[in-house]
Parts: sequence; structure tokens; C-alpha cells
Amino acid sequence: MTMINQTVIREAAAYIQGKTGLKPEVGLILGSGLGVLADLIQDGISIPYQDIPHFPVSTVEGHDGELLLGTIEGRAVVMMKGRFHMYEGYGPEVTAFPVRVMKELGVQSLLVTNAAGGVNTSYKPGDLMVISDHINLTGRNPLIGPNDSALGVRFPDMSEGYSRRLRQTLKTIAAAKGIEVQEGVYAGMLGPSYETPAEIRMLRTLGADAVGMSTVSETIVARHAGLEVLGISCISNMAAGILDQPLSHDEVMETTDLARDKFLSLVLAVIPQM
Repeated sequence: MTMINQTVIREAAAYIQGKTGLKPEVGLILGSGLGVLADLIQDGISIPYQDIPHFPVSTVEGHDGELLLGTIEGRAVVMMKGRFHMYEGYGPEVTAFPVRVMKELGVQSLLVTNAAGGVNTSYKPGDLMVISDHINLTGRNPLIGPNDSALGVRFPDMSEGYSRRLRQTLKTIAAAKGIEVQEGVYAGMLGPSYETPAEIRMLRTLGADAVGMSTVSETIVARHAGLEVLGISCISNMAAGILDQPLSHDEVMETTDLARDKFLSLVLAVIPQM
């Protein structure tokens, strides 16, 4: 992967623009098992990640590895079906590179979704959690290194990493539809091993409600770029030590499938408001 700068961002964006006349306003990043939203895109075109200049490729089961452009509920969108993780060997600036490209394409707001482990013991598998804030425990930050002021300020404010307006909009929509949603703090870990029971107790003490291995780098870069961010976690399993059972990726995929209808209903209703 080349060093990320305006030139490589523009080259990736120019390739995508050469495939479609669409100017997306909303960016979507779909987590494990949540790619079903891609089926609802209208007049869509698909571009494999490996075809886009400077793009990394996704190596994880449940992450298809294609960029989709089209419309959802009348809004022009660009959608990542499958994302990149630091545990695949990518640096944080690489996992968030597509957010830079989305901004170059014209995106103004970003919806990030993920499958997460429930740390809050009042949560249950299949719950949807609106992300109110995050704790970055990866030990990495995508903004380390020289800052290009054309991309954002050196020290971006993270006091509202996840848009208060969009969170309230989503909660209002959920209430009107009779869908119960949680709201809480997402802890981002490096992975790829699941957390130990001791680590989960630590996270709960620190104030985390859910834990996963993605999202924080993408949100930091989105805020650096001036994008409004909305985050939704699908609680796919209870984290280690809460239930007396081992954790598996298969369980994550099965539970996100169970939450699919609620997830789709909320996302389709919130996209026009972004």
C-alpha cells in the first residue's frame, strides 16, 4: 500500500468516478453479516476492491470486498460491502483509506456498522446499539505522521465523534417503529483473538458497553475529514466470561442474520435524514 496522500486519494476516486456519473452524498460501511443492505441498492454498480487503485483487499469471511454505488431511498450512496481491519496486517490509515476516498467523491455523512460483543450485561444477542462514543484501545491512530492540512486539522476534536443529531434521529425512528435500541460506548480492540474474561471486566470498568475490532479508525478519519458519523453495532454475542460458552465467528454471523429485519428497517429510514 502506497503512502496515503492527496494524489493516491484522487487516483482512487477518479477510477470510481470513471465507472459512474453518480455523486454520492452518504457513505456506508457494512460490518460482519450486515452486507444484506447491499441487496437494496438501486441502479447499482459494483467495483471489486482489487480493481481500485491503492485499495487494500478484504480477507475476512462475511466481508465480500466490493464497492457499490447507487441509490437507497432516493439518496446517492457509496457502500463498502466488507471492510479492512488492522488484524489483517493493515495500518490504521489503510483501514480508513476508503473514508478519504468517499470524502473525495462528495460524501458528507458516514454510517458505520459492525458486529460487536456485548459487554453491558443488560444487553442480549440481536440487540442494536447506537454508538454514542468510542474508546480506542488498539494502540494505533490513523492520523499519526505528517498532517496534510488540506485533509483536516492536526488535532481534530472528538468530543462528538458520533453525531448527536443523527443519534437522536435514529432513536426517534426506532421509537416510532416500536424497535428497541440500546445506546452505548464501543470499545475498539486490535484483535484478532477475542477478548479474555479479564479484559471484558476491564472494559466494563472503563465504561464500554460493546467491543469489536473495527470502526474507530474509520470514525477518527471521518471526523478529521469533516464528515458527520452515525454508528450502529449489532450485538452478535455476549463477550467472554458473561455466558459459560466459547465465542465463534459462526455465532456472530448467525445472530446478525436474526437482527437483519430490524437493522434494515432502521437504516432505510435514517438514510434520507443523513
